[in-house]
Amino acid sequence: MLLAVVWGCASGGPRLPPEAPSSRDALAAWLPAGFPPPPVAPDNPVTPEKVALGALLFYDARLSASGDFSCSTCHRPELAFTDGRERAVGAHGESHRRNTMSLVNVAYNATLTWADPAIETLEGQMLIPMFQRDPVELGLEGRVPEVLQRLATDPELRAAFARAFPGERTAVTLSQVIRAIASYERTLLSGGSPYDRLVFWGEQEAMTPAARRGMELFFSPRLGCGECHGGFNLSGPVAAEGAPPARAEFHNTGLYDVDGQGGYPAADRGLREVTGRPQDDGRFRAPTLRNVALTAPYMHDGSIATLEEVVAHYAAGGRAHAGGEAGPGGPGRRSPRVSGFEIRREETADLLAFLDSLTDASFIARHRQAVRN
Repeated sequence: MLLAVVWGCASGGPRLPPEAPSSRDALAAWLPAGFPPPPVAPDNPVTPEKVALGALLFYDARLSASGDFSCSTCHRPELAFTDGRERAVGAHGESHRRNTMSLVNVAYNATLTWADPAIETLEGQMLIPMFQRDPVELGLEGRVPEVLQRLATDPELRAAFARAFPGERTAVTLSQVIRAIASYERTLLSGGSPYDRLVFWGEQEAMTPAARRGMELFFSPRLGCGECHGGFNLSGPVAAEGAPPARAEFHNTGLYDVDGQGGYPAADRGLREVTGRPQDDGRFRAPTLRNVALTAPYMHDGSIATLEEVVAHYAAGGRAHAGGEAGPGGPGRRSPRVSGFEIRREETADLLAFLDSLTDASFIARHRQAVRN
């Protein structure tokens, strides 16, 4: 089966410009108005040919050991490159312990994954789903030659590799697969939502009155949402070309309190698993809120089903799961930014209208794939 990514709004995917420039400047073809250029790995400059190959590979199930699981299985364009599950499921049906993060504007992330500051590049992050054993995701451990052979026997795909990597002696390698998919992911740039059209394009009528009221609430000191979800990407710190290095931030949002001090379950301690420090228990990265209305369920473990429940969670200053009873999260490790606030029902409705205004319908339409035999 040949999976074809169809380019263009009407046909379901991003359209490659006919004369897109090579190297990192190629990203200008996808760069939204008002956005800085994202960083590009020096040893993997973006070219239209790499992006085209990366798009094909992203949706190709032959890239998994089982042959029926692709990157897009967990990162579906219609769900803003998430999967709609509480927790991701791998190629062998094993459940991951964490919720699938969106790939929207992933090129700007100062660090990848939920809670590991050491993973800073898309190329490096890709090794996790490819080779992780517990649980298995793509399942390439010990199967790389077999998988590459599958790809190399497809004449059209082999030609796409040759166009993307001219001059490289080996036709299809794992390094090429990684560099091509990373190039494609760097073009997943979303910046055409009603919010963007108001803030960056100056379209005064782009947002409804309710959404504009919600925007004021979102960035107000009373709610303080913008303290963790700020900047043009409505996220934690971002990396951008020419900007000083961004220092990743992680937060304990009071989601659990198993010890009376804001501690998290042993199954997932967040940043603490990397640093070993008790004060890092339950600390996770603040993801982008772009297209957030499409990415339910929420939080690192998918334990909150709706945006309305997310608002209630933060209004309460967190919740406890010890003993199965809800209540304020333990203050010991909880971020001081998660202190709770009062919000009226009509204000919640306005805040939800604002979050809905972060949906970039044109971006979603451009990135739906079409499959043909």
